[in-house]
Amino acid sequence: MNKNIFSFSAKAMCIAAFLSLYTVVYAQQTADISTLSEKILSTILEKNRTYYTQGKVADYIPELGKMDAKAIAFSVVEKDGKILNAGDVHQKFTMQSISKIIALMIAVSEKGEANVFDKMGYFGSDKPFNYFSNLETTGKPLNPMMNAGAILTTSLISGDGEKPFLKILEMVRFITKNKTIDYSKSVYESEKSTGHRNRGMFYLMKNNGLISGNEDQLDNYFRQCSIELTAEDLAKIGYFFANHCVRYDGDATYKNAEMAKLVQSQMLVGGMYEFSGEYARTVGLPSKSGVGGGITVSVPGRMGIGVFSPSLDQHGNSLAGYHMILDLVKQYNLSLF
Repeated sequence: MNKNIFSFSAKAMCIAAFLSLYTVVYAQQTADISTLSEKILSTILEKNRTYYTQGKVADYIPELGKMDAKAIAFSVVEKDGKILNAGDVHQKFTMQSISKIIALMIAVSEKGEANVFDKMGYFGSDKPFNYFSNLETTGKPLNPMMNAGAILTTSLISGDGEKPFLKILEMVRFITKNKTIDYSKSVYESEKSTGHRNRGMFYLMKNNGLISGNEDQLDNYFRQCSIELTAEDLAKIGYFFANHCVRYDGDATYKNAEMAKLVQSQMLVGGMYEFSGEYARTVGLPSKSGVGGGITVSVPGRMGIGVFSPSLDQHGNSLAGYHMILDLVKQYNLSLF
């Protein structure tokens, strides 16, 4: 009897020792976020810099094809508003689809969530960002992160002519505290002249009774996609939604926990297009990409991350950007899961 008790105790001690060792090893593998620095960002950036060779700069919009594939930047805004930068942090690029989360915020603020999502779904998708997303079957876009849903979202913002676009631009300027932000007229003209697929979506939704206006509304969508900013600006946007729509400097003018939850949930479900499911598994954070090469990331309640590298994968997401985010998330255990 005593021999059995001894044997059991020995096994229990071995298991406890193993668990203790595992905890120590895991703790050693996961760095303390307080150690994050620009040097570490630079190290991660340099490790992933060459991923640009495996992708392609978007050239279906001619002006985007002029971007330097080797350009790369990495930015983080920490919980206390401290900003860390690495790489080509002054390089400007266009928001493209990242502007969709700003338009969604404004449309829901004005019309209410029920009215906006009565016209589209909350669904994820296994289809590309420019898929017609059920417009010929259910008549409604799948979500506000795909082009069809985003075009509809912008059309729901009140105001004539450029006013809806100007609301989006002013919100981007507010969130980033950067009044110099504007849109690229050359990219806008390039998008407008080649955006026939988006134009088709616009008229299908108009035919379905979801849109009642004219092409001014579509022009506003092209303009919002052409807003130029930096990786640091994207980190500030990520921070904003991660912290209940409170700006990185503490300005709580638009504080709204429910709005932040809505926007982040859509980022998680569809922000990386048909790659969103795999991205949720590997990165596990609300994120929104754009074919200009940027990705904004929200670490709920903590920080914002912004990356830029214009060479894209087959889904339209920045290749080096994704890998920089993934390495940071792994090193500091930032995933929600």
